[in-house]
Amino acid sequence: MTPDLMEQGARRIEARMAALAAQSQQTESGGRSAGIGRVVKDREVDITHGRILYLDGVTVSFDGFKAINNLSLDIAPGELRCIIGPNGAGKTTMMDIITGKTRPDSGTVFFGSTIDLLRYTEPEIAQLGIGRKFQKPTVFEQLTVFENLELALKTNKGVKASVFFKLDSAQGDRLAEVLHTIHLADCAFSLAGVLSHGQKQWLEIGMLLMQDPKLLLLDEPVAGMTDHETERTAELFLSLKGKHSLMVVEHDMSFINTISDIVTVLCDGSVLAQGTLAEVQADERVIEVYLGR
Repeated sequence: MTPDLMEQGARRIEARMAALAAQSQQTESGGRSAGIGRVVKDREVDITHGRILYLDGVTVSFDGFKAINNLSLDIAPGELRCIIGPNGAGKTTMMDIITGKTRPDSGTVFFGSTIDLLRYTEPEIAQLGIGRKFQKPTVFEQLTVFENLELALKTNKGVKASVFFKLDSAQGDRLAEVLHTIHLADCAFSLAGVLSHGQKQWLEIGMLLMQDPKLLLLDEPVAGMTDHETERTAELFLSLKGKHSLMVVEHDMSFINTISDIVTVLCDGSVLAQGTLAEVQADERVIEVYLGR
């Protein structure tokens, strides 16, 4: 390509970028980049407008049954949001949609103001900074706690890179920090298989933390835990609040009372009520469909 042609091409690119920039100022929000329907900036999590997750008008049906029905909610950066509701309310399906496991029939799902999650696959969404923990812990039981966390590091996973991998000082410091955060520093060189149920849950959370997620989705994290483990898990979640955004699906009201600021109640695939735990517990609709009298 000649210099003249290169210069002409550069001018065309500059003009196109200027047009796109002008277009981005003519959004339905009067020029703000936040919210639904904005210009998407690939893999850039924009939280300047105070929200890290948006779901707007999301609906998904399975064989004619609306598992999610016109669902809209949003979560702030650093917020710890608890999600409650009866079985079949759509809690797990909502998480499936956020993480790319299920595609909605309609609606929009944004990570920050600019990342349209419906454009990405499940592995890509994890790489964007959304970590998910299922109810049953999944760890490598024949490896030590330390080795489980080491495997979860954000590194090149190619064969050659893995064979010659060696922790650097920053990675070692990060691993030590996570061990302390998840209450497993004393068990670092124990096999994961000998840990208690609660400790395995903490280890899996630690493995997610090694990926440095911006948003954590946690499905019934204290199910099956002892009272002591539940208390330590509450301490863990409160220590993560502010550093990460957390969405916690749980049925244990005592646990929710310890950790929650805002509670969202789902029923029939949409938001039934939202507020403090005391507020939603006093809501007659919530009492009727979930809490009972």
